[in-house]
Amino acid sequence: MNKRRMKARTFFSILLVSSTVPFYGQTELTGPVTQAEVLERCPEWRPVVAAYQPKPEVIEKLRALAREVHVDVFLGTWCSDSKTRVSEYFKVLEMADTPLIQTSYLAVPEDKTKRAAFYQGRDILKIPTFLIFLDGKEKGRIIEAPAKSVEEDLVAIIER
Repeated sequence: MNKRRMKARTFFSILLVSSTVPFYGQTELTGPVTQAEVLERCPEWRPVVAAYQPKPEVIEKLRALAREVHVDVFLGTWCSDSKTRVSEYFKVLEMADTPLIQTSYLAVPEDKTKRAAFYQGRDILKIPTFLIFLDGKEKGRIIEAPAKSVEEDLVAIIER
């Protein structure tokens, strides 16, 4: 292989590795994001949302909420646990269809040395982490993987 072709191949290899859009189509989002942005930029999450079947009796409990719940979700678009758990949460919200569950999403970088600025002193150790607030106070967390399911753990925290 001649030097010119080798330099070109090296340049494109570096470009691919340093790009914010990895070769396989995944995109690392950072900062405040919406559900729509995540699903647009990470289309591989859509089949997970579509396939998830939350427990109907638990969804009914969420529909019957009497007060507002706020959930802060810390996720990584590069993280397989986020892909699974946050996608399940998307489906739960879709099925519950209640304005009383308000959610904020914050995407954090894969590079652990850059995450502290995104956590803002919230003691986040694993991704994803769901912080559940009632009346402005943290009521509980779902960290990385739920004990039962996203919807069951959410209801259990709300009902404490």
